[in-house]
Amino acid sequence: MPDGKYRWKNKQLREQIAVIENKKAPTLVLKNARYLHSALKRWMTGNIWVYEDRIVYIGDNMPVSAGEIYDCSGKTVVPGYIEPHVHPFLLYNPKTFAEYASQRGTTTFINDNLMMLLALQKKKAFSLIEELNRLPVSMYWWCRYDAQTEPDNEDDIFANGTINSWLEHDSVIQGGELTGWPKLLDGDDMMLYWMQETRGMKKRIEGHFPGASEKTLMKMTLLGADGDHESMSGQDVLKRLMNGMMVTLRHSSIRPDLEKLLTEMKELDLDQYDMMMFTTDGPSPSFCEEGITDRMIQIAINHGVPPIDAYHMASYNAARYYRMEHLHGMIAPGRLASVNILIDEFHPTPEAVLANGIWVKKSGMEAAPFMDVQWQQFGHMKMRFDWELTEDDLQFSMPFGIEMVNNVITKPCNVIKDMAGEHFYMDEDQNYLVLLDYQGKWRVNTTIKGFANNVQGFASSFSSTEDIVLIGSSKEEMKRAFDRMQEIGGGIVLSENGRIIHEIPLALSGIMSDQPFETVIEQERTLKKLLTERGYPFDDPIYSLLFLTSTHLPYIRLTSQGMYDVMKKTVLFPTIMR
Repeated sequence: MPDGKYRWKNKQLREQIAVIENKKAPTLVLKNARYLHSALKRWMTGNIWVYEDRIVYIGDNMPVSAGEIYDCSGKTVVPGYIEPHVHPFLLYNPKTFAEYASQRGTTTFINDNLMMLLALQKKKAFSLIEELNRLPVSMYWWCRYDAQTEPDNEDDIFANGTINSWLEHDSVIQGGELTGWPKLLDGDDMMLYWMQETRGMKKRIEGHFPGASEKTLMKMTLLGADGDHESMSGQDVLKRLMNGMMVTLRHSSIRPDLEKLLTEMKELDLDQYDMMMFTTDGPSPSFCEEGITDRMIQIAINHGVPPIDAYHMASYNAARYYRMEHLHGMIAPGRLASVNILIDEFHPTPEAVLANGIWVKKSGMEAAPFMDVQWQQFGHMKMRFDWELTEDDLQFSMPFGIEMVNNVITKPCNVIKDMAGEHFYMDEDQNYLVLLDYQGKWRVNTTIKGFANNVQGFASSFSSTEDIVLIGSSKEEMKRAFDRMQEIGGGIVLSENGRIIHEIPLALSGIMSDQPFETVIEQERTLKKLLTERGYPFDDPIYSLLFLTSTHLPYIRLTSQGMYDVMKKTVLFPTIMR
């Protein structure tokens, strides 16, 4: 459990006691603070003493001296926010997301480990976790039990020894998310074994149960699921609460549901919030411009949730659920010194942020620098290709293709055009679609309807499998986009009329950018604008790309095995070996 990450040595503990006895000066005092005391569930006034990274005293007294005194008169102080469900690879990376989010008060992150499992060797992944622990925030991780697609080497990626090593790691505090729960219900005893191991370690198990019936939720609770973030209605929230699950209310770039959920919860007289917390569920970068957890607190308060409950949903509830309220989510002695200083409780975006005893935001000072991460040292580097795209790779003959229903749901459709030529004219908004193995071993060639009606060449290494997606009406422009994507070492490239019109370099394994979060916001916004102008009809092209290969959503997906029918769990057309 997280004690291993924050275990103070005897000497440090004695120093903390000495601070209380006025034999040693605190590092920082937050003076005259009106603060939220989560155990009492009320606003208190007093002085908060911090020594290095830990709160050591709260009360009326002032020390004889202090390294720094920050006057909080007229301000409101709340615990640092906790994001319990982070996918830290939506073009950004764990460091840049944490740096950006900390400016808005989120100081603790519970991260998906999927891309580490897919891209890195275990030893390098664990070394990277140790490096990220040096950041002035708190990071924890999940352990996935499945790849949410159908890779050929799934048994190697999810080897029993690998999963057990992840589960035993101090920074891993939950298993899941359970995108592969249908396999579990069908008798996957290995997944059930891992769940039993997780529970034996007193760690949580996160579900992924969109549209699940009451009976399914009961079964998943019996098998070990502790919580779920897939409520899409007030009734969904109620069903999960009735099964004793922790309910994570979501407001994400593909499911901005919080206002709807709160409205329907109110209609159901659901006004008990102790078993609820917030998540943005891995939003696309530009969605974060209006805030992250702070935005969700504001929405909740605006919809009549009492402010203390709203702040608890963003901090204390999550800390208690993950059994780490002795470290996070409370302003009390012994807790990490991660707090947000607000104008008042009705304005959750902080004017100052203290994370693990370090100012990451304060008026009149530069934000504390987040040290650079040497990604290449840990295995996240530019993609290298030892193969070229050939004319044969752009040959199409499959009798049906994929049609997009919304951002992420797809269904089969008939091919309505002759695909043998150089161009696929798109008055019917159908494009060529190719999935290529990163190592050049295989390909899947089909069509996609509903993605756009005027995209000539589009290439992306961003996918849930780290394989290459090509889309377009012109084979020549598709190759141009691919060649440029190859040249920059991975990324997203849009080509048109003989030139590259936009690119997003993804220097970290072809999935994540090493650029600042604000830069990635601008790049993603430009991509969305260009695609929208070319007929993309939905809201989130980043998730459309990510989920083309994800078999946890209906109905038709591309995988390393071929075109895959999710509901029937069968390969409709196998991959073609190159």
